[in-house]
Amino acid sequence: MTATLTDAPASAPAARPVSTARGYRFELVKLLSQWRVRLLVLACWIAPALFIIAVSQQTTLPVDTLFGRWMNDTGWAGSLVLLGFSGLYALPLLASLVAGDVFASEDRLGTWRHLLVAVRSPRRIFAAKALASLTVLLVLVVGLTVSSVVGGLVAVGGRELIGLDGHLLAPGDAAGKVLLAWACVLAPTLALAAIGLLGSVAFGRSPMGLLMPIVVAFIMQFVQLMPVPVAVRLALPTYAFISWNGLFTTPMQLGPLVIGIVVSLVWAVAATALAYVLFLRRDFTNLTYDGAGRRAITLGLLPLVGVFAVTAAVVIPVTGATGSGIEQDKVQRSLATAFAHLYRLQTEQLNRPDVTEAQLAATAACNKGGGMIAPEGPGNDWRCVVSWHLPGVEAVGTAIYQLDVTADGRFVADGDGPKEVNGYFLVRTPAGDVPNPLWQFDGNVELLSTIPKG
Repeated sequence: MTATLTDAPASAPAARPVSTARGYRFELVKLLSQWRVRLLVLACWIAPALFIIAVSQQTTLPVDTLFGRWMNDTGWAGSLVLLGFSGLYALPLLASLVAGDVFASEDRLGTWRHLLVAVRSPRRIFAAKALASLTVLLVLVVGLTVSSVVGGLVAVGGRELIGLDGHLLAPGDAAGKVLLAWACVLAPTLALAAIGLLGSVAFGRSPMGLLMPIVVAFIMQFVQLMPVPVAVRLALPTYAFISWNGLFTTPMQLGPLVIGIVVSLVWAVAATALAYVLFLRRDFTNLTYDGAGRRAITLGLLPLVGVFAVTAAVVIPVTGATGSGIEQDKVQRSLATAFAHLYRLQTEQLNRPDVTEAQLAATAACNKGGGMIAPEGPGNDWRCVVSWHLPGVEAVGTAIYQLDVTADGRFVADGDGPKEVNGYFLVRTPAGDVPNPLWQFDGNVELLSTIPKG
């Protein structure tokens, strides 16, 4: 009997590793196939336009929001109102629903084994998931921008916009600054998305990972409402959701905006790096893994506190910022500048002879709490008297304003007489009654501005 030897089958060639680009496309398709993400995309591209069109047709406007009082006058105001709302609520929510669930979903479905067998590289998996979530967030932010701008232009039109110093912005200038303001909030959105990635990795299937960007954003926004030092305010990435206000003054107040963007990017890099380290240290063979547990605090949250401490320590010497940044000289200068610009607008409405800001030489004298407390810091107890001169008139004009100054430097000036200047919310013109620009208006105090002495 002869034995027949057969050659052993040649070993199959090793499969080629999946590239990051292919993994990214796979993760992007997987995200966009979720009904929740599809609804978010649809809502971001349609809902803002419908909201702005509806509100712009109302007689009662959201005057407590920045630029809300001008929604009947120009379409650019509606987009800025939505931008302010998005920074407070929409963008943190979007970061949670997209980035906060991108890793946790694999834990809930128990699909890590299949993904690792297919890709065979935790590093490429992390990169693909992070890039896919950021791409979806970018699509959502672009949708909010385009929809809000189109809605405002359809409802009202692209007329001139009154800036935060009372200066009229031409339609082209207003359009550029509105788009730039939306672009600036991408940085804090990236920071919240990175925090969402960190929470998704650290807490696994726990709902805390999904809620982490919202909780962190809420805490930071609460701090922004408090009368904290300027350095603390600037060291938080959510300040970039507010500091775009400086784009709508002349000259633009770019210092706080640039610092806010840089701080946001630092937070984004730090949170992403922490998420990456935690992800690579994970034991994927443990099918009962349910988050990093206590390590999520020591390796995830505590380093973010350290990032905050470092950024605050750097901001203080770089900017020289101390205290609240809201001082008497700054409030007086901002109010006088806005009044002079708006007085010229009222003069044009009433068909009176034009005057320049130099001819008016407007000044303001402000005190806080009736002069009983130091004139600094936020509060609704600022009282100011604005004085100005008219060519050929010896008498000095005066007007009284009550100011509500918030901790971020924004103020609302409410006219308190005389009635022919700022006592009524309408002025009678040859074309009919129109809103009185001097009755109530918004302004902005630059927290980092320096006032020349003497």
